[in-house]
Amino acid sequence: MSKLVKNEDAFTGLEAAIVLIAFIVVAAVFSYVMLGAGFFATGEAQRVVDTGVAQASSAVELSGPVIVQASSTDGGSVGSVKFFLQLAAGGAPVDMKKVTFTVATAKEMKTYTYAGDNDVTHEWYAHGDVQSGANDMLEKFETVEIKIDVSNLGDDKIEPNDWFTVEVKPDVGATLPIKRVAPPDLQNNRNYEVF
Repeated sequence: MSKLVKNEDAFTGLEAAIVLIAFIVVAAVFSYVMLGAGFFATGEAQRVVDTGVAQASSAVELSGPVIVQASSTDGGSVGSVKFFLQLAAGGAPVDMKKVTFTVATAKEMKTYTYAGDNDVTHEWYAHGDVQSGANDMLEKFETVEIKIDVSNLGDDKIEPNDWFTVEVKPDVGATLPIKRVAPPDLQNNRNYEVF
């Protein structure tokens, strides 16, 4: 009769293989979780940077000179300020109905709105041609001429050699400050380029 001998060598190898597979599965799940968290953090960081850049840079920029027109009633002061706006490079379209303009002098500050303010007039241009029936959205290849009547600033009118600032505030992005000085001489209804 033969004697049965208990041999467990193969069984130990099988246990080792199961343990090894368990370690590999746990490591794979752990790495998947870590990679997912890394991708999420990277995406959030990119979104924050994009939002910061959009808010820190102005959505609009000045296109051309700033022109002041002397008052028709009082030649010794500025009656209106006129300038052109266009989109900043790579900027998204701007709803001009949400843009406000603040004119500040040494002693006075007044805010005007694009929509519904009789003191702000505008004319639209696309590819250099005057546009009628504009949709009030400043888009690529468009410029808008803004004319602000500043004759109603009260007792502190903009007089010769006075500094003044016009701040253009779009609903998204940074404010565009336009700081200029009035010309040394103003004659009724004359236009002057200011620097």
